[in-house]
Amino acid sequence: MSEISLPLAKIGAAHGIKGEVRVKPYGEPDMLDQYGMLHDQAGSHYKITRMRQQKSMLVVKFEGVDTRNEAEALNGIELFVERSKLPKLEDEGEFYVEELIGMKVVDSAGASLGKVIAVPNFGAGDLLEISLAAGGSILLQFTKEVVPEIDFENSTLQVNPPAEVSERDEEPGV
Repeated sequence: MSEISLPLAKIGAAHGIKGEVRVKPYGEPDMLDQYGMLHDQAGSHYKITRMRQQKSMLVVKFEGVDTRNEAEALNGIELFVERSKLPKLEDEGEFYVEELIGMKVVDSAGASLGKVIAVPNFGAGDLLEISLAAGGSILLQFTKEVVPEIDFENSTLQVNPPAEVSERDEEPGV
């Protein structure tokens, strides 16, 4: 199994005419250049040669990007790093939410419901998108009440779906 890559930032618009771009970091802005080579989902690699903070964004110069046209071509690319390059988490209960993707989902009785396919956050907190074994998918709030147990060793998380989800599954023709 290949190592998990976690998203760190997203490249935005070009900045100036010498190949710099604006970058929106997902975490601490001053840490982006501390992880070495970054990559995108397509497998291209990016080495930061220069970086400065500008309000909540960064202005970044990548190796080999020397013109505004080259910088504009990077707009919208999400940057990732291997999990092993990130700092060790201090508390036993801490984890990166992307580590949940691919985990098996079971109910409180241990019956398989499906697997986690995404952990979106639309501004009101993290959600779990679960591809159901019976077909289709659902979104559940990622809270302690809905997800009381996460077993990283067995790559399983237990969920207690809200009543309206369970009732919907029992309705005929739905």
